[in-house]
Amino acid sequence: MAALSVDPPDIENLLKLNPKPPNGIAKLVPTRHTKTEKKHWKRNIGCEGSSCLKNDFDDIKHTTLSERGALREAARCLKCADAPCQKSCPTQLDIKQFISMIATKNYYGAAKAIFSDNPLGLTCGMVCPTSDLCVGGCNLYGSEEGPINIGGLQQFATEIFKLMNIPQVVDPSVVVDPADPSYRSSVALIGCGPASITCATFLARLGYTDLTIFEKEDYIGGLSSSEIPQYRLPYDVVSFEVNLMKQLGVKVQLGKPLSAKNGMTISSLKKDGNVVVFLGLGMPQPKSIPIFKDLSSTNGFYTSKDFLPVVAKASKPGMCACGGGSLPQLHGNVVVLGAGDTAFDCATSALRCGARRVFVAFRKGFTNVRAVPEEMDLAKEEQCEFLPFHSPAKVNLVGNSIKGMEFYRTYQNDNDEWVEDSEQTVKIKCNFIISAFGSGLTDSDITDALAPMKLNAWGLPKVDPVTMVTDVEGVYCGGDLAGVANTTVESVNDGKQAAWHIHQYIQSLGGVQVNPTPQLPGFYTPVDEVDVSINVCGLKFENPFGLASATPTTSSAMIRRAFKVGWAFALTKTYSLDKDVITNVSPRIVRGTTSGHVFGPGQGAFLNIELISEKTAAYWCRSVTELKRDFPNKIVIASIMCGFNKEDWTELSKMSESAGADALELNLSCPHGMGEKGMGLACGQNPDLVRNICRWVREAVKIPFFAKLTPNVTEIVDIAAAAQEGGADGCTATNTVSGLMGLRTNGSAWPSVGDARRTTYGGVSGNAIRPIALRAVTSIARAVPGFPILATGGIDSAEAGLQYLNGGASLLQVCSAIHNQDYTVIHDYVTGLKALLYMEAMGLPNWDGQSPPTAAHQRGKPTPSGLPAVKGLPHFGDYLTQRRNLLAQHKGVTPVHQPPSPAQQPQTPAHQPPNRVPKISDTIGRALPMIGTYGDLSNKQQVVAVINDDMCINCGKCFMTCNDSGYQAISFDEDTHIPHVTDDCTGCTLCLSVCPIIDCITMVPRPTPYYPLRGVPLTTPNEGLPLACQ
Repeated sequence: MAALSVDPPDIENLLKLNPKPPNGIAKLVPTRHTKTEKKHWKRNIGCEGSSCLKNDFDDIKHTTLSERGALREAARCLKCADAPCQKSCPTQLDIKQFISMIATKNYYGAAKAIFSDNPLGLTCGMVCPTSDLCVGGCNLYGSEEGPINIGGLQQFATEIFKLMNIPQVVDPSVVVDPADPSYRSSVALIGCGPASITCATFLARLGYTDLTIFEKEDYIGGLSSSEIPQYRLPYDVVSFEVNLMKQLGVKVQLGKPLSAKNGMTISSLKKDGNVVVFLGLGMPQPKSIPIFKDLSSTNGFYTSKDFLPVVAKASKPGMCACGGGSLPQLHGNVVVLGAGDTAFDCATSALRCGARRVFVAFRKGFTNVRAVPEEMDLAKEEQCEFLPFHSPAKVNLVGNSIKGMEFYRTYQNDNDEWVEDSEQTVKIKCNFIISAFGSGLTDSDITDALAPMKLNAWGLPKVDPVTMVTDVEGVYCGGDLAGVANTTVESVNDGKQAAWHIHQYIQSLGGVQVNPTPQLPGFYTPVDEVDVSINVCGLKFENPFGLASATPTTSSAMIRRAFKVGWAFALTKTYSLDKDVITNVSPRIVRGTTSGHVFGPGQGAFLNIELISEKTAAYWCRSVTELKRDFPNKIVIASIMCGFNKEDWTELSKMSESAGADALELNLSCPHGMGEKGMGLACGQNPDLVRNICRWVREAVKIPFFAKLTPNVTEIVDIAAAAQEGGADGCTATNTVSGLMGLRTNGSAWPSVGDARRTTYGGVSGNAIRPIALRAVTSIARAVPGFPILATGGIDSAEAGLQYLNGGASLLQVCSAIHNQDYTVIHDYVTGLKALLYMEAMGLPNWDGQSPPTAAHQRGKPTPSGLPAVKGLPHFGDYLTQRRNLLAQHKGVTPVHQPPSPAQQPQTPAHQPPNRVPKISDTIGRALPMIGTYGDLSNKQQVVAVINDDMCINCGKCFMTCNDSGYQAISFDEDTHIPHVTDDCTGCTLCLSVCPIIDCITMVPRPTPYYPLRGVPLTTPNEGLPLACQ
């Protein structure tokens, strides 16, 4: 008979790769063997030339993030005070706020914060030179893990919003008098690029209704469309942002160039009734040098202005109604001249057009390269060669075709001037030359159309860098043409600046004085109109979020600040009669250990041994009166505590009611210190004491009151029922959980007080206690229906708050989340809750709150679908090379310009919710019917795990946990490291729980009946099971 405690042979074979303990013996492997072995597992394999890049315009940005990556990166952010990153952003994005919102899965709120300051927030998330801007100021540069990937987070949040497809509308608080003609003033904007789109968006948000953009091309977006490659900025992104602008009523006319010959000039636009003209047409002509005179693409010569638009039209789905045409057909060696971002875009595009090798030549050294490191690094990874200190001297032709180029070496003389050394020449064989020396305004047709505007020494309009006005009244300018902006985000800010000053100008024409402090309206959508107010016990709360009676309400001045930023209610710090006044010890509030070694914000728990308020009842009663006087629409709840004494409770509750408190909270639950005085926990653990205290207070006051319950009891429902029987209007569930956070290796505790270094059991708070508090809330809601519950315990996001509402709570108290951040988290919670309710009404398939369905991806980028040949190939070593070759073959025979995918389709019309948006009252307790006893659960409807090979990163975590904690139902291939779920899977879901990739493992209905493996057959036949399974 086989031993039961020994794994059978098939399981032993499956366990072959399971981790083994160290045996104390050093390993001996020849270096030659390791050099061969490491190639098999290598993931950071570079691309070799154009062989795997031809026709490949898929995303190559290092910054792109999946939801998992975004959540981890956002959690890493310190959310600094007076954040330097924000000061380095030309558009002054509230970077700290939007990253905080991503960390709580409030992607709508993050996008709202971004688009409020930057209408091209998605474009800039993709192409901003963040290393030179926001990231350059990140305080985490002072740590070894390095700065936050701000651009990737910005891209992630705005891409999620793009998938939501929610329209932009004018903020209803922007009230425009219909009789005021100034807001119907015609404004013409020239060029549909970043500056004009931004200027038009902000003017529309201000209430202007006659805004028209005139674009010379037959596509929108300006240089964002024509000169930034698809693999850095897809056309559907530009289209999405232009559609957001159009939703505000802005019109766009294509094929309308500024041209003296065609009759569209500044003067003609003004004569046609346009009160303002904004110039955002960029710098349309390329700079060149004499050696390229008479050369064209037929010879193999392109300027960046010739090359990139052709590449864009051929590779950007949806950009061109003509079908896009074909890519430039390059071969052999290509030389790109220049050291800016455009030059490197030309270089990497050339590889995708068939170039075998690409050389980037520039006059100065690496320390003088104008391109941002991100661009240069991409070119380096794709094996472009760099030629510094090279100045073009001559083009060599054979017949009419370019065959080479000669350069002079350059150097910097003692006066720091760059000079050419004609005695040092370098010859490069090449087949094509792409000049990317920059651009200017040299077309006389356009300069004539600018008359009577004066141009400066560089041939550009004279522009005030603050107001963006030119020397012609009513004519403004932004972007490249204004001479300051060098990047997309700087062009955006030019448009933003111009919008405000255009508003001031137009209003001044009617004699209206505009507030000198800029007040540009932010991004607004129907989500912001969702009503999250709720009535509880006859009190109206503007939203369900309030401050718990804890350190965030240490003083009434702090409550005042909290009300100003949007909190709907606050509980005072618990106070007592003077005879029970306390003095705290220190240290007394420490970070938790429940989430491992986490330092900084994002603590999963705190422990405190702080007692109630050190301030007097008189202080708090006067404070309540002041707060209610100044904030009549906010709810102030006085938190009070006494011993088991009727006179004390009567006196304190009447004092608080007389002061003007809207309600009372009876603190019957403080888990440390106060219980030793016969207060707090000492009263709250006994139903009879709770019942009597509530009766005393009910007799004393007419205002509502809530009993604050302790989780440190056998059954909290009994305490809640006693509070209701005593006349309480509701309860708070729960106070902190009594605990000891940890002991140091030398046996001392933290916090330790005084020379004796003593400690005591304190109150654990934060999301570590959320499961306990959720159980308390749902248990009370099921047992005492209709009894309002103020939930508290780990409410650190709108999503967490909605869990409590679904579980039966009516209001939500917050404390630990403010420890981790500050009062401004209320904006996150309110916008997040509105978005969750709105998304529910939208009913988008397979969305989970604000999280869309997870597409198969690696490193945040989608993995190809519809190509069976790559199915099951891992993303490392020779398998990765094989994948790339197969994909390159596929792209080589597939037209580059394909119809837009569903995700790239035009985003109009925007989604309209097919269902009514739920109110807060609709959500309260709706999860309760699904919560019951174990006996209510079905053991007939089973699930099994399914692993998505395309998303698997081959870590084997599922394999290990199944082996040592589960059912040995996952095999692990020793060559491919691809796990496979066997028929032994029991659906326990451990593998999904430890998998590091969201939705890589899913649980699906079991296709066959589940028969447990009993080990030894049952002695009593089990009806319904085959004998073999008993």
